Amino acid sequence: MNNLQSISYFLPELAIVVLALSSIVLDLFSLKKWIKSVTIIGLVIVTVLLLQTPASGEYIFEGLLINDSFSYFFKWIILISTFSIILISNYSKELDYEYYSEYNSLLLIILLGMFLMTNSVNLLMIYLSVELVSIPSYILAGILKNDKKSNEASLKYVIFGSFASGLMLFGLSWLYGISGSMNIYEIHNTLITVDNPNMLFMSIMLILIGFGYKISMAPLHYWTPDVYEGSPTTITAFLSVAPKAAGFAILIRSFFVLFTNESSIAMTSSALKLANWPLIISVLSAATMSIGNLLALKQNNVKRMLAYSTISHVGFMLMSFSTLSVDASIGIMFYMTMYMFMNLSAFFMVIYVENNYNVKTIDGWGGIGHKNLILASFMVISLVSLAGLPPTSGFVAKVYLFRTLFAEQKFYWLAIVGIINSVVSLYYYFKIVKSMFFIEDDKIESKSAHPVVYWLIVIFSAQNLIFYFYWNNLYALIEGFVK
Repeated sequence: MNNLQSISYFLPELAIVVLALSSIVLDLFSLKKWIKSVTIIGLVIVTVLLLQTPASGEYIFEGLLINDSFSYFFKWIILISTFSIILISNYSKELDYEYYSEYNSLLLIILLGMFLMTNSVNLLMIYLSVELVSIPSYILAGILKNDKKSNEASLKYVIFGSFASGLMLFGLSWLYGISGSMNIYEIHNTLITVDNPNMLFMSIMLILIGFGYKISMAPLHYWTPDVYEGSPTTITAFLSVAPKAAGFAILIRSFFVLFTNESSIAMTSSALKLANWPLIISVLSAATMSIGNLLALKQNNVKRMLAYSTISHVGFMLMSFSTLSVDASIGIMFYMTMYMFMNLSAFFMVIYVENNYNVKTIDGWGGIGHKNLILASFMVISLVSLAGLPPTSGFVAKVYLFRTLFAEQKFYWLAIVGIINSVVSLYYYFKIVKSMFFIEDDKIESKSAHPVVYWLIVIFSAQNLIFYFYWNNLYALIEGFVK
């Protein structure tokens, strides 16, 4: 499909571009007070355009992108996450209003990059979309200019991220050198005829470094705790969900198309004969969830603890990915939906506590449950869901990840590792519960949350119970996006 014909399928992305530029222009004309309203109205328009854009499955812009239902689903996860972060950012006391237009524009640019990550099928577009997400993220991590930890977070993020991007680009160049094409479907047709396993493994490992860094997969997780702790809490919440969803989207598409026999995310696949990369993924999955959970045990800073929690959840999703089946894709998408609600609701509660009590440690949460019972109770629901206990949606989502292993009869040892890690995670999640309800602090005063913050916590936390009873409908819906 040529460029002119493709525009009708690219309207949500064009609206995001216009919206990002609008924030800058309004600031230039000293109309900063309008940025908040214009952004919210603009995101509503993006939502409407995304609803009306059909997932036709056609290639657009001369084969650079594909407009399919798989990318369509991930775009919704990314849009909801970003919209909620922009809403709550307006009420965070941590951010400097002086830089609000830059903050807003950078978030929207990342949103555009993540949209492109979900449907890129060209090596050049894959790299550009990843960098369109990464570079603004480095800036946002250090946007608190007078905070040394924020500056440190930004510096570490850009150094490690640039290194990972360079290795990924080298791996993508190998694929181009092997095939002479940048389209991943055409590259696959060449890879199935390659008889040199070293060439394949070199490409796989280098590309996995780039994607693994983006999703915080071990041993590429080392940036996550420092960046999460030093960044503004709104950015930490954002990085914990939206880029992870985009990262898994591009990981699933790239690996299922390039390095499987069937070259499709909608079919049960098997790895290329000369490249048994699912075994590598399974080992990395076990390492990721174990490192995340074990290091979370000794954390007292809430944001660092949730950072290691994010790493462990990535390990669980990789567990399903290692089975190379269509159910693996559905399971990851299902889990990502639940994870978005339970993780963002937990971070929104962290924002409330920081706004009102200015504490960052678990011990500092002592007695909050007695002063704001409703919000503390919803935080408990989110933590129980993150731990994967019934009756929450986190339990159902985790069951489907384990179900994939048993259904495909692969990596039973990985299921045992996953079960052990699920038990370990109970300890550090319930440290917060213990602090809120079983430690009393008379110095803690009862403080109300802003209505927007309050209802975001309630609405997102409530999904952890609601989806437990209606998970079957959601799973069926996601199946329709893949099969």
